[in-house]
Amino acid sequence: MNALNSGLYLATILIWGSTWLAITYQLGEVDPLVSVIYRMALASGLLFAWCRLRQIPLGLSLRDHRFMAAQGCFLFGLNYWTIYWSEVYLPSGLVAVIFSLLVFFNIINGRIFLKHPVTLQTVVGGLVGLTGICMLFYPEFALLSDSAKADSSTILNGPLLGFGLAFIAVVFASLGNIVATRNGNTGISVWAINAWSIFYGTVILTLIALVTGAEFSYGTTLEYSLSLIYLSVFGTILAFGAYLKLLINIGPSRAGYTSLIIPFVAIILSTLFEDYQWTLLAAGGFVLVALGNYMVLKRR
Repeated sequence: MNALNSGLYLATILIWGSTWLAITYQLGEVDPLVSVIYRMALASGLLFAWCRLRQIPLGLSLRDHRFMAAQGCFLFGLNYWTIYWSEVYLPSGLVAVIFSLLVFFNIINGRIFLKHPVTLQTVVGGLVGLTGICMLFYPEFALLSDSAKADSSTILNGPLLGFGLAFIAVVFASLGNIVATRNGNTGISVWAINAWSIFYGTVILTLIALVTGAEFSYGTTLEYSLSLIYLSVFGTILAFGAYLKLLINIGPSRAGYTSLIIPFVAIILSTLFEDYQWTLLAAGGFVLVALGNYMVLKRR
């Protein structure tokens, strides 16, 4: 791997690995849905400005606009909303580990929508990864069988709700990746694709916020503003740009290995800044998740 691709690889891992922690500074004072809207609106505006500055064509056919809207809805809209929501209940590093299941969902949806083959190694790797997730969440699963210790409100408003939201986020992100694959194969500039799709994701989330009556407040702390800028510029514009460039330069199989290392960065930061408590079972589960991803991505 040459210096350029190595730099893109490292940038993708470090930025996306740190965004999970940065999201926690967006929570508490402002509705998670509204924080995502702010993030995507800023990113979209900057991308449109960049395209104008670099004279990157922004004109699309009506058919392409529909696919950009679909990518924005799933990848930059519903996906991020449920991620932010899940981090209300779970440490950021744990959400990042759950999100690594995206590798498996991409393969499943790739088979359904793009007719990509699924190998036995993929199935085994998926089962190993799911086993690891179950080990990570064993204490919460145990609550379900112990009615004497947990009532329904504890279950529905605790870690299991966070797990469910993170799992749904993975499904949304995978569907968005499938549409993004189609959009990327059209020859349209990745900057234009992201500008339009993030714009449509922002519009869709804004409509949801208006319908649900979400309050458009703004965080009063410096951490909120700094994390918003970091997530918009680095986590959305630059990281997605670097990753899409990697897809072009080294292919999806090798670029996909970033999903093995990103959870390590996220869980280390969560341990340092969120006081995530490790157990032997959790450590074993984390290793199995990484091993499952490796088995799925490893070439024969």
